Amino acid sequence: MMTAAPPSKLVAIAAAAVMMFGLGRASHAAGQPAPDTENGRYTLSPVADGVIRLDTRTGAVSNCANNGTGWACYLVPDERAAFDDEIGRLQSENDKLRQQLAEREPTVSGKIDEALPKSDTLKKPEPQAGDSSRKIEIPLPSDRDMDHMMSFLEQAWRRLVDMANRMQKDVSGRI
Repeated sequence: MMTAAPPSKLVAIAAAAVMMFGLGRASHAAGQPAPDTENGRYTLSPVADGVIRLDTRTGAVSNCANNGTGWACYLVPDERAAFDDEIGRLQSENDKLRQQLAEREPTVSGKIDEALPKSDTLKKPEPQAGDSSRKIEIPLPSDRDMDHMMSFLEQAWRRLVDMANRMQKDVSGRI
């Protein structure tokens, strides 16, 4: 069974309802237009934490959510716009560099515009198969090169003998 509420409480509830209705109408009449979804400007799609709003005129996408104090829409970053901005920046930088390069004086003197011949002038011609007078020449090392090699081998041999002597002393001393 329902119990009747005291008349003062009913009056307070009714007054609050009228006030809320009046404030809602006043704010609507005061210039806060409702979202323009009737004529197709915005397309709303529900998501887990709110609504995604697409502005069909500008292509801007916003994420709208109720954050406790009211609904707020935040613009979603547009990757395509960021890419377009970066492409524009790089194109303008490229144009500047091309202009600077065109303004420079040529730094290479004696440069020719015609192509080089296809044959390599440094390349020796290959011997013919019938060339029997062909000789292989191997340059011999000079006396100085031989002295360097002998001193290196002598030092390496002395180090090896010294190492063997130290090892023999270590082993004989421990036994």
